[in-house]
Amino acid sequence: MPTLFDPLSAGALDLANRIVMAPLTRNRAPGAVPQPRTAQYYAQRATAGLLITEATAISHQGQGYADVPGLYAPDQVAGWRRVTDAVHAEGGRIVVQLWHVGRISHTSLQPDGGAPVAPSAIRADSKTFVLDAHGGRFVPTSMPRALDTDEIPGIVEDYRRAARAAIEAGFDGVEVHAANGYLIDQFLRGGSNTREDAYGGSVANRARLLEEVTRAVADEIGGARTGIRLSPVTPANDARDDAPQALFTHVVERLAPLGLAFVHVIEGATGGDRSYSQGDAPFDYDALKAAYAGAGGTGAWIVNNGYDRSAAEAAIGSGRADAVAFGRPFIANPDLVRRLRDDAPLNVPDPATFYGGDDAGYTDYPALD
Repeated sequence: MPTLFDPLSAGALDLANRIVMAPLTRNRAPGAVPQPRTAQYYAQRATAGLLITEATAISHQGQGYADVPGLYAPDQVAGWRRVTDAVHAEGGRIVVQLWHVGRISHTSLQPDGGAPVAPSAIRADSKTFVLDAHGGRFVPTSMPRALDTDEIPGIVEDYRRAARAAIEAGFDGVEVHAANGYLIDQFLRGGSNTREDAYGGSVANRARLLEEVTRAVADEIGGARTGIRLSPVTPANDARDDAPQALFTHVVERLAPLGLAFVHVIEGATGGDRSYSQGDAPFDYDALKAAYAGAGGTGAWIVNNGYDRSAAEAAIGSGRADAVAFGRPFIANPDLVRRLRDDAPLNVPDPATFYGGDDAGYTDYPALD
């Protein structure tokens, strides 16, 4: 059976091991432009089989937090090119996570101070990160407006353009962010989508935007360089649905024919209990994986959420997963792959430096040497 440290082919991505760095928002991109320190940060962690960048906005409208990067302007592409060059110089593989936050935003972050957009005009019981005279702080999200049906094709095109920009910036591929209560996830879930057009009501209609976006990205750069992130039951950002098993079974069956590189699944509540569920019964992740494979899906299956070395090894060894994504451990341990291989102690991350700041808590965590 494979181990955590064996190589893996995920579509067109040849990974040196099965340890994935999960996307981690760090709020260190003023003007939405990745900085030189961003290149250092990712290069330090390039021994991961795959690096998935922090969530990166596909448009100004898609921005929801202060100082997060974008991929819709030339200076952003140039900033990311420094990052990909640095990672490739260390022998690593890196994909960018493409993001539209939808209603998880604030008027101060939107073009001309406008309202955030969403499938329906329902305010999220959540917060976002803004800057003020005293630094950064979390504030309640603003009331969104519902997208008109004729606006949706433009958002799909924003994803397509961002995917092309990602390849121009030197990325090995992209991950479509369809998780954690952001725009695509908002369309999926009955708690945030009460539309009565072709994008609301039935499961097939609510999944339409996800399918259109993923197909557009795969058509633009190839399915073998496209991945997707899902979070079937997380309550993050006020994400709610009464029948997640049926919903996400439909989703993976529709994704299967696209020839994706990987499917990245957050199990349980993001950053919390992996056994958390919504609906009438515990969510069956093995059945979800089987539904994807049964529909012809061949992408690598990546699991995520609070895995340690022992649990990750068990997931790989049992065949439950092809790779395991680690989040916070990568913040404090640039050499996490070596530490896991040697079963060495881990540095403890400093939560006070997670969001915003300088090199402290970003590029200054020590390696074993």
